[in-house]
Formats: sequence, structure tokens, C-alpha cells
Amino acid sequence: MWSTLIWVTLLVFVMNIPFGYWRANVKKFSLQWVLAVHIPVPFIIALRIFTTIGFAWYTYVFMVGAFFLGQRLGGLLLMSMRNSGSETSSCLFMDLYNCFKQ
Repeated sequence: MWSTLIWVTLLVFVMNIPFGYWRANVKKFSLQWVLAVHIPVPFIIALRIFTTIGFAWYTYVFMVGAFFLGQRLGGLLLMSMRNSGSETSSCLFMDLYNCFKQ
């Protein structure tokens, strides 16, 4: 049970990094901002349903923490890319590709 919770928490964290990157590059409370925050939610719910962790009260601490930390790390990555002088877009994967291509 705990090992599944840890794996799902890590997956939620990693899944939210690109969405946090996207969110940090758009105007706050715009449609894109709302989408960047809410698109991962159905996937997280599906993970909770299809794994053994379910919806027990103690799992919310892990899931919500991983969600917000992943979003925050994505935003920090955007700021780091901008500070390094790289040209940035709203797509983490394309920006990383362009960064390593040069």
C-alpha cells in the first residue's frame, strides 16, 4: 500500500512539472492558466481509482503536495531557463530540446 502511494505521488509530481512550466508562462487566470492547472486532475483521479490507494484521507496530503510541488518546480524551471538567456515558449519539452540542440 505505501509503496504504491509513493510511486503514485512521484508520478503526480513528475506529471505536473510540464504543466507548471506552461502555467508560469501565461497570464494568471487566463484560459491557458486554468487549463494548465486543471488538465492533470482527471489523470490523478484515474490513478487513484486504478491503483490501490483510493481516496483515503491521508493520501490527500501526498497527492496535493506532489501536485503543487510539481507545478512550482515547473515554474522555477521556466524562470531558470529565462535567466540563462534561453529563448522560452510554453512547452518544456521543446525548450529542453532546443537547449540541448545548440
